[in-house]
Amino acid sequence: MVDWFDRAQALEQLQRDKAIAAQLACKRPSGPSRTHCVDCDNPIPEKRQALGGITRCVPCQTTVEKEVQR
Repeated sequence: MVDWFDRAQALEQLQRDKAIAAQLACKRPSGPSRTHCVDCDNPIPEKRQALGGITRCVPCQTTVEKEVQR
């Protein structure tokens, strides 16, 4: 017998799967990373540069992503 808790878990899993699929569908940057942020000129940590195609530091990238969501 399916109760409300099972339905809630199924809905949560469905939403999680959709969110993961949406992130995986986003185009990832590629190529060499910059050593300094294009917006604030602060250095980009080497671990972040290793991802490839990085052009902004974390605070600046966060700001850009929040503006896109609006």
